[in-house]
Amino acid sequence: MSRFRMYPTTAQQAALLEQCAHARYVWNLALEQWSMWTRDKGATPGYVEQARQLTEARAVFGWLRAGSQTVQQQALRDFDQAVRYFYAGTHRRPTWRKVGVHEGFRIVGPPASRIVKLNRKWAAVLVPKVGWVRFRLTRSVPDARSYRVTRDRVGRWHLAFTVIPPPIPAPGGGEVVGVDRGVTVSAALSTGKLLSCPGLSETEQVRLKQLKRRLSRCRRGSNRRQRVKAAIAKLYARAGDRRKDWVEKTSTNLARRFDVIRVEDLNIAQMTRRPKPKPDPDRPGGYLPNRRRAKAGLNRGILANGWGDLVARLEHKAAGRVEKVKAAYTSQTCSVCGHCVPENRESQAGFRCVACGHRANADVNAAVNIAAGRAVNARRETPARVSLKREPQHATST
Repeated sequence: MSRFRMYPTTAQQAALLEQCAHARYVWNLALEQWSMWTRDKGATPGYVEQARQLTEARAVFGWLRAGSQTVQQQALRDFDQAVRYFYAGTHRRPTWRKVGVHEGFRIVGPPASRIVKLNRKWAAVLVPKVGWVRFRLTRSVPDARSYRVTRDRVGRWHLAFTVIPPPIPAPGGGEVVGVDRGVTVSAALSTGKLLSCPGLSETEQVRLKQLKRRLSRCRRGSNRRQRVKAAIAKLYARAGDRRKDWVEKTSTNLARRFDVIRVEDLNIAQMTRRPKPKPDPDRPGGYLPNRRRAKAGLNRGILANGWGDLVARLEHKAAGRVEKVKAAYTSQTCSVCGHCVPENRESQAGFRCVACGHRANADVNAAVNIAAGRAVNARRETPARVSLKREPQHATST
């Protein structure tokens, strides 16, 4: 997706928010009709019937007629496509769109006729019922079939084009790299390099803690609470922008340098779930400690390091060259002799094999095992002891 920052005027922002409200209302109304279906009723109305109902509603309600019919009909088309994807099993069930969270709408049509280049750094896009809105030219505008106008929680407006860029070609040198993802070290490479995803600085973390304390003292619904929430959202958006920038740069670098990229096969959605409550058998209605706070801190660390985003972008940029290896005991297995016992892991960062005495960084040792494609079973036995020798020297060279 190619995205550009928009800079609408105050009047244009109000008009854009009104368009977002109309698109969200039409989407939620279509979702309500679809959700009311039961086996004893007939089929729910499709796009054609809903488009006819939209025309009748626009003739009755002036506030709906004031919006763009193109935007509202496209919201119905998007919902119909979302339902098709859900029944095909490729996407999740369509959900409700909320104010302040889902602010945006899509426009279908060749953007070349709706975009005018003002100078080397600026251009303008024609939005229905809004007019020409300026946006910053940070790259060439792609030739896409549609574009989407969105507003994030911080209040920034963006113009996004749905395009699929071509994958990065392999260098052709036969180089293989293993990537071990962690919380302390975001990504450790089998070459010995340690990569860390940037987050908030110490000053920003102190500022975030102060804002959260101030938020707890604010009265709900007050203007002061809204200002504090906006300040907190800006800090979180800043951390998210830094994480996305790091993911893009790291994935591009790996796709350009290596022919095969091997990562751990992790189910991040399952790993970041909340712990289930443990009922206390001695106290009916009571619960045992389940380390919920510690698990929440671990979940925040996993998500802040962009584990899933990094692999997703690698699969996009290095299509067909990303291999997933089972993660079982890769951090406890010696990359030299293959001895696998929990005592090999001295600490979070230290690794010392009790059999051969090999010392290395624990994350780098795991990355070397991942690069070699070594997987162990539940009994901590390697499938082939011979394959544990350092045959591919390029996978462990620094």
